[in-house]
Amino acid sequence: MSSFVVATAGHVDHGKSALVRALTGIEPDRWDEEKRRGLTIDLGFAWTTLPSGREVSFVDVPGHERFLGNMLAGLGPAPIVCFVVAADEGWMPQSSDHRDALAALGIERGLILVTRADLAPDRVPAVIAQARRALAGTGLASAPALGVSALTGAGLDELRTALDAVLAEAPQGSPEDRVRLWIDRAFTIGGAGTVVTGTLTAGSVAAGDRLALCGRDLSGTVDVRGVHSRSTPIERAEPTARVAVNLRGAQAGSVHRGDALLTPDAWWETDVVDVRGTSTGSGAGTGPGTVDLTGLAEHLTVHLGTAAVRARLRPFDARHGRLHLEHALPLAVGDRAVLRNPGSEAPLAGAELLDVDPPQLGRRGAGARRASALARMTADGDLLTEVRRRDAMADAHVRRLGITVPDPLPSEVRAVGDLFVADEALARWAAELGRAVAADSARDPLSAGLPLGAAQDLLALPDPRLLAVVADRAGLTRDVGRLRAPGQADGLGPAEAGIAALERRLRRDPFAAPEADDLTGWRLGARELAAAARLSRVLRLPDGVVLLPDAPARAMRVLAGLDQPFTASTARQALGTTRRVAIPLLEHLDSRGWTRRVDSGRREVVR
Repeated sequence: MSSFVVATAGHVDHGKSALVRALTGIEPDRWDEEKRRGLTIDLGFAWTTLPSGREVSFVDVPGHERFLGNMLAGLGPAPIVCFVVAADEGWMPQSSDHRDALAALGIERGLILVTRADLAPDRVPAVIAQARRALAGTGLASAPALGVSALTGAGLDELRTALDAVLAEAPQGSPEDRVRLWIDRAFTIGGAGTVVTGTLTAGSVAAGDRLALCGRDLSGTVDVRGVHSRSTPIERAEPTARVAVNLRGAQAGSVHRGDALLTPDAWWETDVVDVRGTSTGSGAGTGPGTVDLTGLAEHLTVHLGTAAVRARLRPFDARHGRLHLEHALPLAVGDRAVLRNPGSEAPLAGAELLDVDPPQLGRRGAGARRASALARMTADGDLLTEVRRRDAMADAHVRRLGITVPDPLPSEVRAVGDLFVADEALARWAAELGRAVAADSARDPLSAGLPLGAAQDLLALPDPRLLAVVADRAGLTRDVGRLRAPGQADGLGPAEAGIAALERRLRRDPFAAPEADDLTGWRLGARELAAAARLSRVLRLPDGVVLLPDAPARAMRVLAGLDQPFTASTARQALGTTRRVAIPLLEHLDSRGWTRRVDSGRREVVR
């Protein structure tokens, strides 16, 4: 049966902890001071099994305004909330703060619970109506609502049934997804070592796993020694679950709330993000208002997951801006954040992350242009926009950023292996490469083509694998490490007359290779002969021997008629040539496997 995690929310002393205790039989307040004062200070945890068999863990958060940061750490990773309002007091100031926080975080599933119904039973309908008005515009606006009493137990069965119904419709993270476990506690257990706890919303964690730790004081890899859930050791934890993970490789004193355990190499860790404001705290109990980032302070506290980090805000316009965080966090497009003034406990605004790998800004007007670009982005990420900005992106980078890959791909994006490439970039590179190859040919009619290394340096491609695709797009041919235009070097230009004279000479006497003086007279140097060889007009052998391409076949017909085996001297005489020509020619035949050495002085034709 599936498991779920539910957080509480609501004004201080409205009965959140008492309700959790009544539902689970577990005391969520862990600290002596909490029990002495009857006030939740930090996060509390408890669990139970619903009538359906669904397992649910509760994260009980503090309601007092002084502990709003602790509340946000519990609410941040939790996808479902029980919003509590006391029947005898109704909506209160911290009710608005908690309402604004869940609106900022985009939480859309949960229940509205009017607690202490035994103290004011006649007020329950009015308080439900009051809560619905205050929650208008949030994901809980239409949430199921009912009155309950932790003291008498009234309404608890109905609460369990209603919670079961909410959980039945709640999406679950996949065990196959990447892990990002935001840490909310870190402590040491004698004989076990460092233990961290958090809400596992995706992926899975088991003993023996190696995870990455992204922390304020410590980053690196750690090994999982064991996993507990609901105070019970388990082989593997899957979403959604409260888990305790025993780590090897990290001291508890160097691990903090706000650090995260991650699937290695699967997350983008960054301290600069571009955001869209989603809501702003009203502070008046009338629902979240419309955000205006330009009216916020430059220096803020940003809550992401269980982390609370100082940040500097650069607004681009009223809805969009850039946050510079004091240290890197593992973030993805679509993550939600709460912005808070360090001098005030109330949430100032909510924000969703649109770009976790944003471009640098420099020139005048860059902020306005960036605001325009962000206004077109969605919280799923825009693959086309991101690929166009970079020309090409590796699939792994796209997924690390949290950008959704649509199926099918946009027509303007092409998949090349594990790369996504902008079609307009391919067209630009192809045009530039075509011009470069044409210029190379114009400078040197005998050029074998533009070397592949020079082409790569010219285009500065983000991945060398793209060169072949660009060359195909440009209609170029690849041959022996060079790029040529179709038809390039089909002629020999000024060298044509010399090659024609050499060919006439060798047709009359196939093995009478010209001497150096002959080649000089025909104005044939190394470049001209190399060009002719590429066009299969001549065969170049070592020691400056030049023959026609059919010379090996002609030689084989002669050598096959000799007594086998034969000597080099016999072959030279049969071919009517010199030792200067015969030896390189015989070695060429050996290399092709047409002849072979019998001993140091003799060869034979391979039949």
